[in-house]
Amino acid sequence: MEKEAAAVPELEIPGECQYSGEPAVVRPSKPTPRHTLYLSNLDDQRFLRFSIKYLYVFPAGAAVPSGDLRAALARVLVDYYPLAGRLRPSEDDEWKLVVDCNAEGALFAEGFLPGLTAGEFLRGRARPHKSWRKLLYRVEAQSFVAVPPLVVQVTRLGCGGMILCTAINHCLCDGIGTSQFLHAWARAARATGDGDDTGSFTDDVSSLPASPPPPPFHDRRALRPRCPPRVVFTHPEYNTCRGGAAVANGNGNGGESPPTSLLARLLGQPLSPVSLTFTAAHLLRLKRQCSPPSSLKCCTSFEALAAHVWRAWVRALDPPPALRVKLLFSVNVRRRVKPELPAGYYGNGFVLGCAESTAAQLTSSPARHGVRLVQEAKECVDDDYVRSMVDLLEDRRGGGARPDLAASLVISAWTRLGLEDLDFGKGKAAHMGPLTSEIYCVFVPVAGDPHGVTVLVSVPQTAADRFQQYCLGFLKDTDMDARLTS
Repeated sequence: MEKEAAAVPELEIPGECQYSGEPAVVRPSKPTPRHTLYLSNLDDQRFLRFSIKYLYVFPAGAAVPSGDLRAALARVLVDYYPLAGRLRPSEDDEWKLVVDCNAEGALFAEGFLPGLTAGEFLRGRARPHKSWRKLLYRVEAQSFVAVPPLVVQVTRLGCGGMILCTAINHCLCDGIGTSQFLHAWARAARATGDGDDTGSFTDDVSSLPASPPPPPFHDRRALRPRCPPRVVFTHPEYNTCRGGAAVANGNGNGGESPPTSLLARLLGQPLSPVSLTFTAAHLLRLKRQCSPPSSLKCCTSFEALAAHVWRAWVRALDPPPALRVKLLFSVNVRRRVKPELPAGYYGNGFVLGCAESTAAQLTSSPARHGVRLVQEAKECVDDDYVRSMVDLLEDRRGGGARPDLAASLVISAWTRLGLEDLDFGKGKAAHMGPLTSEIYCVFVPVAGDPHGVTVLVSVPQTAADRFQQYCLGFLKDTDMDARLTS
């Protein structure tokens, strides 16, 4: 059954990006509220203090003038004004971050890579290369807090196409929020009415939402901690020791520290990005394998794929059989809390779900065992659980609550958010994905295939082939040609 697939080489972008000048500072086009915005404990927890970096490729026919993009950005920042502000420590608590909504502006850089075409990029897009980092303007800052919450770079290509990269501060919003903002920006650009310098945007909006979503709701006080905090669950998604020692010494399971954690192995070896695309047919087959005929409860595509990738990851890394391994993934809580979060809630509205098992039990049991663990992890997230997690973060403020990464795979699902459907007026992007590949796993939507999912994760080079084999072993020989993009 096994048959090797031809590997697609990583695309290394030659040369340096040519900038026309210093980045422009784009401020809201109208006056905006000036105040200090409270961030919930879900917003400013330590592991979210980074920027989500998206990369979009638009061929020549879908590229939009930079002036239109800047003007549209200024208009959309009126509603999304915290993205034009600046983070800073709270005056009341040095460990707490707030947003100074001061309309200081977002950064907008313009670059040019005459030696690269959209077609060349699309042919080598499967696995991100470190040279791609040049596609996003690097802000020289002393700390994460000093970087503007929104940084944008538009890179013009030799073919007339463009690459759009955005860095959006995760403390301000989650994947739902970033998608909401990007689509609002795209709608503003379409309204500009000049997508090709001749005065006419396309009016084909058949694939766009029938009506715009509700405006952003920026107040995060609905997720304030209780006073006093009441932590009533064990929360295995976080380490068991205050101060982060559990992660530092490789002990995410309590008790004595094992000699080397999986995290230490990952960080101590050269990594190789792996990119695997699963079509709708592949996911259907996987779901059927994970749900026995007698089962009355079906599983979702996410549950089946997450459990499958977790199991393959553990098998490829081959940890000690008794080691407890975990799968961490985001669970949207907007409708799980009571009362539900307001429509358009623009803070981070997710918590980490945690499935866990010994390595031996996970890898030796049928696939449906892992699926059930994922389902149970989701089912336990209700209002009580969310409030307890918020209180845990309050109780351990100062870095004492960090995700247990010692033996964990972290999955971030970018699917079902509409991120791949971005259209600034002349057509959708031909590619959407992350700027880089990391040790956490991303489920990326596939442009042109609403039901497909690309799994992207970096694993040790010595385990990359095994990981691919374990991920793809459920496919029949006739599927091999369509199985991979790497």
